[in-house]
Amino acid sequence: MKKVLFTLLVLALVVMPVMAQGSKEAASGDDYKLVLKMSHVFAPNEQLTKSLDIVIKNISDRTDGAIEIQHYPQSQLAVYKDGVEQVARGANFISVEDPSYLGDYVPDFNALVGPMLYKSFDEYEYMIQTDLVKGMLKELEEKHRIKVLALDYIFGFRNMKTNKVITTPADLKGMKIRTPGSQLFIDTINAMGATATPLGFSETLSAVQQGVVDGLEGTMDAYGSNGSAEVAKNMALTQHFLGTCGVYINADVFNAIPEKYQTIIQEEFTAGAKHMIREISNNYESTKARLEAQGNKFNEVDSAAFAATVTSVYENMKGVTPGIYQTLQDELAKMPK
Repeated sequence: MKKVLFTLLVLALVVMPVMAQGSKEAASGDDYKLVLKMSHVFAPNEQLTKSLDIVIKNISDRTDGAIEIQHYPQSQLAVYKDGVEQVARGANFISVEDPSYLGDYVPDFNALVGPMLYKSFDEYEYMIQTDLVKGMLKELEEKHRIKVLALDYIFGFRNMKTNKVITTPADLKGMKIRTPGSQLFIDTINAMGATATPLGFSETLSAVQQGVVDGLEGTMDAYGSNGSAEVAKNMALTQHFLGTCGVYINADVFNAIPEKYQTIIQEEFTAGAKHMIREISNNYESTKARLEAQGNKFNEVDSAAFAATVTSVYENMKGVTPGIYQTLQDELAKMPK
């Protein structure tokens, strides 16, 4: 009996590594299949949606369909804070959101995309490659299991869209301005002189038409594609935020994907961001000209006056590293001219 048990034990020790190797090969073999759902608030004809459609197709083509990303634009699934929570909880889900929503996990992300910080896309691109931001990304992944595939799906500078000319903070007094639900956005709009009114975008255009709010804020791309130009005829070029989205996936979900597919996913999301920046930059003037031809107007503002109003936003950020705003400015000062 002992001989039989010993023989069985030896066989088990021999077979187990073979079975494990077989499982590993199966996981990365031709029968591997993963479906991920991706959600954001952008409309189908906005550039972010278009660029992500290209990313999805390229990933499917390069993985022979092993990685399928189902795209849900315009808030069809969880968005904003709820979308990032899906990622943190380990769902097979990709959230595409403003990095300020990462501030719920690592507060310094609020400062990274804080108001009136950047004057160009290049400044932000430089910033996210610094050791400072790499440290933030590491903390986010290690402590909260949120992996960032990209931080630079840049869709332009955000401006005020209303039906009156806004040139100074005083012009916003008494006005209700729709914002996303991000606390950073709410605090910034309030500091600039308006009353921030968080609304889902699906409610926003009718809210402007009905006078529930007096306007909204957003980019040139959005102004020309999501219907806001029809209800708010004037854009004040406040450039109070650099509009950008990150792409987030659960770290454990990502790490379970075969390495060859991880590489493809990362390469395509990186390439997609470059594509989007190029398209946004190339289309800015033509979009503005088209809207002007339709009767929309644009005006410059007292940027220094608006910048002065938002210093309190940085001072009142909860949980950030002390002096983070100055640290960010010091990093920008190192950028090669």
